[in-house]
Amino acid sequence: MKNALLIVTLSALLSACGNQPPLATQPDDTATTVAAAETAPVPMKIRKVRTQPDVAVEDVLPSVELSEDLMFRLLSAEIALQRGQWQDAYITMLSTAQQTRDPRLARRAAEIALSVKQAGETMSAVRLWRDLAPNSDEAAQYYLGFIILGDNLDEARTILTKRFAETPPPMLGLLMFQTQRLLARATDKEAAFALLETLVSPYLSMPESHLALAQSAFAKGDATRARAEARSALSLKPDSELAALTLAQVTQDKGTALRLLASFLVSYPTSNDVRVAYARILVEQKEYDKARVEFETLLKAKPQDLTLLFALGMLEAQINDVKAAEQYLTTYVNLLEENPDEDRDPTQAVLVLAQIAEERQDPETALKWLAQIESGEALLGAQIKRAQIMAKRGDVAGARKFLEKLPAENARDKVLIVLTEGQILRDANQPADALRVLEVGLVIYPDSTDLLYDSAMIAEKLNLTDKMETALRKVMKLAPTNQHAYNALGYSLAERNVRLPEALVLIEKALSLTPDDPFILDSLGWVQFRLGKLQAAETALRRAYALRPDAEIAIHLGEVLWVKGQKDDAKKFWRDASTKDPQSDVLKSTLARLNASL
Repeated sequence: MKNALLIVTLSALLSACGNQPPLATQPDDTATTVAAAETAPVPMKIRKVRTQPDVAVEDVLPSVELSEDLMFRLLSAEIALQRGQWQDAYITMLSTAQQTRDPRLARRAAEIALSVKQAGETMSAVRLWRDLAPNSDEAAQYYLGFIILGDNLDEARTILTKRFAETPPPMLGLLMFQTQRLLARATDKEAAFALLETLVSPYLSMPESHLALAQSAFAKGDATRARAEARSALSLKPDSELAALTLAQVTQDKGTALRLLASFLVSYPTSNDVRVAYARILVEQKEYDKARVEFETLLKAKPQDLTLLFALGMLEAQINDVKAAEQYLTTYVNLLEENPDEDRDPTQAVLVLAQIAEERQDPETALKWLAQIESGEALLGAQIKRAQIMAKRGDVAGARKFLEKLPAENARDKVLIVLTEGQILRDANQPADALRVLEVGLVIYPDSTDLLYDSAMIAEKLNLTDKMETALRKVMKLAPTNQHAYNALGYSLAERNVRLPEALVLIEKALSLTPDDPFILDSLGWVQFRLGKLQAAETALRRAYALRPDAEIAIHLGEVLWVKGQKDDAKKFWRDASTKDPQSDVLKSTLARLNASL
């Protein structure tokens, strides 16, 4: 199956299922900071503080009567927020919290400021919240996140040092990882690393301390230190999957990372997380057969694991084992239908299954799969594909009516529908109707380069060369880097054997924009042939064919070789073209024109 989308999707999937220790990233807004703060250890309700592992003490809430005035102020704040007047809502809630000394109102003020991404106002409310509820771990989490974002690491040091001192030994490893992730939000990465190093220094006999340092070092760009810390963790706990994964993650050379994970799996073959990561890197390195073996090993242990079924299905599709791909993906879709999971979307699997069915000339099954896509970003694409399949079955009128009913949310969608209708008519050998459809679209979207280009290609087919050139010239003006427009016009001139010097300039312009495009190289070879430069033509066409052994390129190369007197070589390329495209009109006309045979 020739589909670049598959491997892109597959790589993304395998990265997600690698289950590796997360690297910290710099947040770009207040919401991210608070999300980070919420990862702090031992989350508790607003009024509780942990003094011993099994004892909780509550902050005392103020005794405030819910008077009519207080109720009015709270309701008016919420109504103001609903109306978009966040400042009024925030001020009312914050001032009421100050007057009543109720930490819940300070928390609500922080939520209001956070909802509109106002970092300063959020921090003010969080400070008040923490003052009013000094024993609230939740308030401390938010507070810590904001002071770290502001690089106030001295204040963070005090809080974190106290946390480490008060955390029970069984919870220290988790605290180290959470602290590393919090400190990663700091702008000053060196200072944050130094603080983490100080905090974990009493616990260097624990592998978690070295793993936290490895992740922190890697996040600040110190791969050497990261690898050293990961190795230290692995030496302390040789069977630690997390240590092995971290070492592989911070190892820049993928080959070395593969060997590390392979060696670990020899010693600890039941380490599933490491095996998934190993398979993921194999996919990245395009070692698909080896990756398949690893995923099949994992699936034997968990035959109904949805992630593994999806990964294997996409991998089999990528290596063109469509029978296995169909089996895995069908099982995946059926299991997901039996046990819905809101975190999983079957759309990509369904699209691949539809493509498999279409390629084996089974339109009914393809349509059945596509009909299952009823919403989401892929809906329009799936509906368009349904129309195309209907047209291929001979129901062109039905396909056009189907397209007319498709909802289009924006101009891009509307243009896509028009382009599809034009393509359907063109493929049905109704070029005049196709051109009319595209020209109606151009009345509404006169600057659509896609509509202009497609209309130009159909105009050429109808021998309306002036109309074709006008459309392509407009594309060049609207999109000066659109190589296809230069190439199309240049090739058209070469094919008609007119204005050849101009055609050469146009094609060379296209080639300068995309130097390794085999079809533009084909155009270059063809115009050189028309100019009588046979050796230059052969060189360009051989390079084009090496990049993409396309039937039409082979036909052009064969004609050049025929004219040069290399008739046996010419027939070889023509036979290759005939194998690839037995019904090629270009080959038939070329053989007839040269009075040649295969």
